Amino acid sequence: MVQYRGIACFKNQSPQPYFLIFMYSFRILFIVSLLYLGCKTERPKEFQQNYSAPVSSKFTGDLAYETTAFVEQYWRVVGNTGFNKSIYKIEEQLKKVGFVNEANAKPNDLFTYRIEKRPLERPTWEPVNAVVKINNDEFPLLEFASNRNMIVLNSFSTPEEGVLAEVIYVEDIKALKDLDVHGKIVFAETSPAQLMRNGVLGAGALGIVTYNNPDYLQPEKNRTSIQFRSIPYDEDQKPWAIALSYEAKERLKTKLAQGKVELFVNIQTNSYPSEELTIIADIKGATRPEERLVFSAHVQEPGANDNASGVGLALEMASLTAQLITNNQLKLDRTLTFLWGDEIVSTGRYVKEDSIRAKSIKWGISLDMVGENTEITGATFLIEKMPDPSAIWTRGKDQHTEWGGKVLTLADMQPHYLNDFLISQFEAQGKRANWKVSTNPYEGGSDHVPFLRNNIPSVLFWHFTDQFYHTDNDRLDKVSKSTLKNVGTAALISAYTLLNGNENTAKNIIKILEAAALSRLNEELLHSQIAIENGATINSQIEIIKAWEDWYLKAIETTKDIVVDEALIKEQITESKRGIQTLSDNIIEKLKN
Repeated sequence: MVQYRGIACFKNQSPQPYFLIFMYSFRILFIVSLLYLGCKTERPKEFQQNYSAPVSSKFTGDLAYETTAFVEQYWRVVGNTGFNKSIYKIEEQLKKVGFVNEANAKPNDLFTYRIEKRPLERPTWEPVNAVVKINNDEFPLLEFASNRNMIVLNSFSTPEEGVLAEVIYVEDIKALKDLDVHGKIVFAETSPAQLMRNGVLGAGALGIVTYNNPDYLQPEKNRTSIQFRSIPYDEDQKPWAIALSYEAKERLKTKLAQGKVELFVNIQTNSYPSEELTIIADIKGATRPEERLVFSAHVQEPGANDNASGVGLALEMASLTAQLITNNQLKLDRTLTFLWGDEIVSTGRYVKEDSIRAKSIKWGISLDMVGENTEITGATFLIEKMPDPSAIWTRGKDQHTEWGGKVLTLADMQPHYLNDFLISQFEAQGKRANWKVSTNPYEGGSDHVPFLRNNIPSVLFWHFTDQFYHTDNDRLDKVSKSTLKNVGTAALISAYTLLNGNENTAKNIIKILEAAALSRLNEELLHSQIAIENGATINSQIEIIKAWEDWYLKAIETTKDIVVDEALIKEQITESKRGIQTLSDNIIEKLKN
């Protein structure tokens, strides 16, 4: 099953034995001096100071935050009122800073946009209002005004007067086949989709009530949070479902323990024919306009951080870039593109529908959950890397998030300089702003996936673990203007560097890659020694070292796509690869001995 960050499956990751790493940490000094062969492991200094100053001084986060506030007020799915208003809000701002609709653009217009419209195959959906009461009590169990995720996506309305029916608690859904649920409301601690798959509606149930907030949301602390859920759209049965908060679930179970319970449920939703909107803005490159970097931000999902923050950040990035160019403070050789639409769907279409354009996309970056107030959400800013060996062997500082990711294979690897280049640029911003930047192995589930599936280098900028992820407590108070500024600043500096990249850029990136490779190999040596002492085979650890060596050797080769003439960087590529191979060979000999 394909995972989306909007419809996710979760799994916990086992902690690594960090105490063992500390026990052996003294070895690394000896190992580095023995094996490093005089090479320097520190990353090169930031090499694009000319972009840092104008971007840092002018990127305020104000427009990103204001746009986030506008978008997050709506419960957004493709084609509904909130989604479409968000698209047109983006258009309004783009026009303010000089973007021209493609239909009216002249050949010399640098800033253009278009809104693509496609009929939806099925009606769109939006929640209107809802209330749930126990035994028709005056005090509601839930009401939409304070729990806007209580109505499960694709639910139909109840009769206008609502329904009043006995609720049956099903502890084991396998027992459903032996229960009489006709005319009743079924309550279970599982996903509503799971209950639907078990045929509750076919057995005559009026509707379903569920609870299944994952533990990382800290439900006993965040007692009113409801993580949004969905059921299949079904015009024939017209199902409805209610998702409960922890507090509502406990209250309902307490009542059920005392005897028969009836629930009053009144749901109002709208379903209607609509169209899918995608807005795409281009800032045309001056000398190599056919090559481009694409920032994507999905509009759907009802939260503030997920993903109104990505929408707002992309809009300020596009606006500031246009202003810098208009004021002759910036010139871009390659084209910068911004895309706002339906997660994965819009981006997937963008890279597939035009094969010529797809070949010209050099980099893709997904902006998803990029504005978090980490002191409140508990999350950390992350760069989710392109598939590298950490997605096969997750150890040390490389750990999957609680969102989860499947173990990849060597055949899945996509070596490229984008990982370490972006990490270096974001770490530089982290130092300037005292801002924490981290990474995670590839997991998928957002707009970076379509790029990678089409062999286009791509990463994800996001935050996790967020205790309000996908819940109705993901509101504007969880968004930080400071975080938006940091992410936007680092993202634009990185983008401008790549878009104006030449042989000097490539040479600097090669230095970054070489330093990262040497550091990684020394780190992996330490982990491999620990693993061998804990029973791992030497051959299994040599495989890991060789995998990282191979990944970085191939990643260095990819810097050729920055230059017009490969001969300009051939010597440095050869020298850096030689240093990586030498260190790898010595590490393998060390492991064997």
